[in-house]
Amino acid sequence: MRRFRALPIRSRMALLVGAAVAIAVAAMAVASWLLTRAQLQNELDTSLHNTQPPNSQVIDALKSCGSGGGSAGPNEKNFEYSQVVFANGERCVVSYSQPVKVTEADLDVAKQMEHGRYASTTHDSTTDSGQQVRVNTRVQNLGPAGFAAVSVSRPLHEIQASQNRMALLLTLLAGIGVVGAGAAGLWVARTGLRPVDGLTRAVEHVARTEDLSVRIPVDGEDEIARLSRSFNSMTAALASSRERQSQLIADAGHELRTPLTSLRTNIELLARSEETGRAIPPEDRKALMASVKAQMSELAALIGDLQELSRPDALAASQVQVVALHEIVEQALGRARLRGPDLVIDATIAGWYVRAEPATLERAVVNVLDNAVKFSPKGGTVEVVLDGQGRLTVRDHGPGIPPEDLPHVFERFWRSPSARSLPGSGLGLAIVARTVQQAGGEISLDPADGGGTVARIRLPGAPTPPPDMPET
Repeated sequence: MRRFRALPIRSRMALLVGAAVAIAVAAMAVASWLLTRAQLQNELDTSLHNTQPPNSQVIDALKSCGSGGGSAGPNEKNFEYSQVVFANGERCVVSYSQPVKVTEADLDVAKQMEHGRYASTTHDSTTDSGQQVRVNTRVQNLGPAGFAAVSVSRPLHEIQASQNRMALLLTLLAGIGVVGAGAAGLWVARTGLRPVDGLTRAVEHVARTEDLSVRIPVDGEDEIARLSRSFNSMTAALASSRERQSQLIADAGHELRTPLTSLRTNIELLARSEETGRAIPPEDRKALMASVKAQMSELAALIGDLQELSRPDALAASQVQVVALHEIVEQALGRARLRGPDLVIDATIAGWYVRAEPATLERAVVNVLDNAVKFSPKGGTVEVVLDGQGRLTVRDHGPGIPPEDLPHVFERFWRSPSARSLPGSGLGLAIVARTVQQAGGEISLDPADGGGTVARIRLPGAPTPPPDMPET
């Protein structure tokens, strides 16, 4: 078995197909031979049953051997042998017949005849010279001479010759069938595995060159076609993932360059002041330190956003639980009020439970509220509504989003021209969209009637946790 498993799959398929066909051919040959033998034997038995020696020959045999039995001169050229069987085991052979050995079945017919019962039997036996014969023994009416148990025999070589020829023919056909089965198995293996060979070459090419643009031609709807489609989908997904990764690295590098450049400039100014002993005016130094802190905060926020976006979905899914969305919104509102102390935040909150990761969901809600606070004018109003159907609506009265920018608002690092002068990395809404989708919800950002922007989030509900269990 280990040697078989060590063979290439093409060889194993060829052997299996060849073996299956060979077994089928052999089984059919054996069955044909058995059926032919049974048919020939049945025809011989029918012939024996319909054959009856003339009464005169039987009476002559009885007279010639008397009650003690005897034997007439045998004739080797005669192909039909007849003899009378007595209950005591003696026999009288009809002229020109071969004497056949008497069996218990023959004696039983003779004994039953003596008791007035007439039976018959058909069986194999041999002549005294060892020739195999087929025997039919039955009671024959001899007319005025009474009844006698007569055995009629015919040599088995009549059907054995036909059986031997049939066996030779079937053996020859079976051999041809086995050879043909092997050739057919090899052809089937080569034909069936041709798409697999193409798939193997494609996989080896990808492994060798890391070229994910390779596609396998798909033809049909069989398992190989499904495997080819899956491989094409996999390479397309990997290529897309690599492209997004490269784009993310490029965008992250671009976004990091600005705060790092500003930080380096400010730090160089501070270092030059220390080296030359020329003090920076207090007001300029204070503004310089504030700029350094702001750039550091921007870097920390950007790194946090990148970590969030790079986290695998499976890790986030493992931390999902039933949480109270209304409590998360209340906590986010508290942070939003601190960041926009001059704004009026009008909130209407109804209870709603969802299945999500608590920390990620809170960050998403905070990002949505931060956007509303960031773009609201001083003294403006932000309207927040969470209804009893899991619909969270955040509306601001800021400048709004141009229609041509709406398709891009959830893309990573994308920022509208009006927002590029404001703090932020352009990842906030991308994180919101990913979090909402992981929770099975929907999000949209649309222009609001009368100006401003309205963000709509819809999250499916979850069963309310028991009172003795924590909600988040």
